[in-house]
Amino acid sequence: QFRKKKLKFCKSHIHDWGLFAMEPIAADEMVIEYVGQNIRQVIADMREKRYEDEGIGSSYMFRVDHDTIIDATKCGNFARFINHSCNPNCYAKVITVESQKKIVIYSKQHINVNEEITYDYKFPIEDVKIPCLCGSENCRGTLN
Repeated sequence: QFRKKKLKFCKSHIHDWGLFAMEPIAADEMVIEYVGQNIRQVIADMREKRYEDEGIGSSYMFRVDHDTIIDATKCGNFARFINHSCNPNCYAKVITVESQKKIVIYSKQHINVNEEITYDYKFPIEDVKIPCLCGSENCRGTLN
C-alpha cells in the first residue's frame, strides 16, 4: 500500500525551487504522482505557445505516451518542481490504474532526509540546447 511521502518544496541549488525528502525514502519506493491535466499533443502545442506569450518561463508538461501529455503548469502538485539531474535519485514510470495512465516518480536508491528529489528529464535532442545546471560529476551539459 502506498503511503504518501513527507516532502517539502524549497529553494534548490540546481534551479530555483525543488522538492526535498522530509523523511528517509528506501530504494524502489513510490515517491509522488505527477499530477496535472491530461491533454492531447495539439492542445499541448497551443498551450506552450500561449505560455511563452504570457511570459511563463517554464511549462510543466510531461509526456505519458504518443497521444497524451500531463500539463501541470497551472494546476498540479509539488511533483512539477522536481529538478533534472544527470545522476538522479529517482525515475519516472507510467503506470495504469483503472485504465487511466499515470506518471509516478519512484526512488532509484535510498534518499536521505533533506536530499533533493531528482530525475532525468530525457528531453529529445534538438538544435537549441537547454543548459543543465545539475552539477553532478557525470553532467551531460544539456537537458537535450
